Amino acid sequence: MADADLQPKKSKKAVKAKSPESEALLLALAENRVAIEGVEPEIDGGRFAVKRVVGEPLTVEADIFCDGHDEIDAALIYGPADVDPSKWSETSFEFVENDRWAATVTFDRPGPYRYSIIAWRDLYATWRDEAKKKRDAGKLTDLELIEARELVTKAAGSGRGSKADQRGLAKLGERLEKLAEKGDADGQYALMQSDEAVSLLHAGGVRTNLSRYPGNVPVWVDRERAAFSAWYEIFPRSQSGDVNRHGTFDDVIARLPDIQKMGFDVLYFPPIHPIGSTNKKGKNNSLTPAQEDPGSPYAIGSKDGGHDALHPELGSFDDFARLIEEAGKHGLEIAIDFAIQCSPDHPWIKEHPEWFDWRPDGTIKFAENPPKKYEDIVNVHFYRGALPSIWYELRDIVLFWLNKGVRIFRVDNPHTKPFPFWEWMIAEVRKVDPGAIFLAEAFTRPKVMKRLGKVGYNQSYSYFTWRNAKWELAEYLTELTTEECADYMRPNFFVNTPDINPLYLQTSGRPGFRTRLALAAGLAGNYGVYSGFELCEFLPVPGKEEYLNSEKYEIRAFDWHAEGNIRDDIAFFNRLRNDEAAMRDFRSLAFFNFWNDQVLYFGKRTKDLSSYLLFMVNLDPHHDQGGHFEVPLWEFGLPDDGTIRATDILGGDTLTWTGKVQHWWLNPQDRPYAVFKLTR
Repeated sequence: MADADLQPKKSKKAVKAKSPESEALLLALAENRVAIEGVEPEIDGGRFAVKRVVGEPLTVEADIFCDGHDEIDAALIYGPADVDPSKWSETSFEFVENDRWAATVTFDRPGPYRYSIIAWRDLYATWRDEAKKKRDAGKLTDLELIEARELVTKAAGSGRGSKADQRGLAKLGERLEKLAEKGDADGQYALMQSDEAVSLLHAGGVRTNLSRYPGNVPVWVDRERAAFSAWYEIFPRSQSGDVNRHGTFDDVIARLPDIQKMGFDVLYFPPIHPIGSTNKKGKNNSLTPAQEDPGSPYAIGSKDGGHDALHPELGSFDDFARLIEEAGKHGLEIAIDFAIQCSPDHPWIKEHPEWFDWRPDGTIKFAENPPKKYEDIVNVHFYRGALPSIWYELRDIVLFWLNKGVRIFRVDNPHTKPFPFWEWMIAEVRKVDPGAIFLAEAFTRPKVMKRLGKVGYNQSYSYFTWRNAKWELAEYLTELTTEECADYMRPNFFVNTPDINPLYLQTSGRPGFRTRLALAAGLAGNYGVYSGFELCEFLPVPGKEEYLNSEKYEIRAFDWHAEGNIRDDIAFFNRLRNDEAAMRDFRSLAFFNFWNDQVLYFGKRTKDLSSYLLFMVNLDPHHDQGGHFEVPLWEFGLPDDGTIRATDILGGDTLTWTGKVQHWWLNPQDRPYAVFKLTR
């Protein structure tokens, strides 16, 4: 083939040099010269919000770089979602390494926010760097100083910065001109390298090739209780102290001082609505109830009303309002169950049959979880003739209770309802109260649990209940605190629930209850206790993870100070959580070496190390365990043979540890856990 055949052929039709569309694209691309990529955190490309609480740092990282050798700079821009981005606040990025930059901000009130990133070529920083190199080499010329004066002139006319900055730039330009007239090159150079010049040109300098990240990343900011809370769950009907008398809201009020002593801040009730009588359950989930059996509170709805009514035996709305007020005086916030299922007696069934599933023979379809069949409840559906009316009704139920003073909702089985409904409903409620909190009770597949966190749930049940071995606890907690889910899913570590009596607690005795408490309260930002746990209640339905004589089906009475209780342990951990700032940051968790697979050893700390706690927990409830462990001296900048003070918070002793490797022993009968505070 001849060389001529390799030459490109000329088009017979002349190509336009430019068109309005191609030129617009060219100019846009040319201006957006600085690359901004690898932005974190950003959930699913900005589809869902990153979560933080008021005052909690949000650190944004990104790869930011440009062609050539010019210096660049970048800023994080952020503000309320309903505010024009041109009016957002701005904070500078700091270079980390390898083109990675980071900036940290906090938010002062709950609600929706957004952030983005801008970057530019910093011609003044480039001049400053190059001028120093030339001067050090003895090659700085008048041309560099002319360029410097032009940079200041352009900055003074840029309109950026405050009026004071603009005045300062104008005066800086005047001083440079006077020095130039005198031929004072050294003076001009010194002035352009001064802190004054750096500050003024940072504030008002021209941002050449200003580039912007294309997305506005959503951030949802909660009040602190969404990320840091201790829940105590009770059945109000079991608070009378007499199995023959149905408890009332006044009985709950009488218990508030006792609950306050244990240090909880959320008091949570299973459903408090009227209970249906059709197919009512008896004791131990029996299908043949006695007349006096109260039925399951999850069979919601009767002639007395539905989800916006109270069970008559509990009291009136005036009584409930008094309970809300008194709970607040005791440092407790009331949470209620939002359980969407209905008794066959629920008023909705007659008023809105289109909200339910019906069989071909005209009978209503009961709830099922084969082989289980729950004939005391039926489920609503969300589509077909129910859309959109059931969506509005359920939203209005939540708003109804919000108006009654309830701001925290534990949602029963949310994974069996549509994700789009939750995303819409939670957003609607937040328009009224951005401080509303929703806890997803969803013991389900990992990705489903995480999706519920993405669509808006503030807290999530987790697999903690079934994580007992050291390796699986460390693996699971590492996932929850370091992977992407840490930015949108906040676990709530319940040690037990009315539905779950874990096998570990059935066989561990009192030491196991103390161990699980130490793990839940020490590891998690949010944790929960179902009442009876403090009494080490463990009797199961044989062969099942269920409680015998469950409160779900009968009224119980308890001696809340019975011998063998662990109330002091609960009070200790709740006091520690409130006293130590390190406990408020779930993501500060770190695991350290303890050379024994039966001891979980972890730490929590603030960034300034002013609150630094170490926890050791014996996972074996039947035998003493101990061994050698590493003291994280390196985190304090100390050598391996350094010395640090360790306060045994439980025992009150102050220890001096010299050297990285130390030894400790844990007796499960005496004290299955230890907590130390490190100080220099």
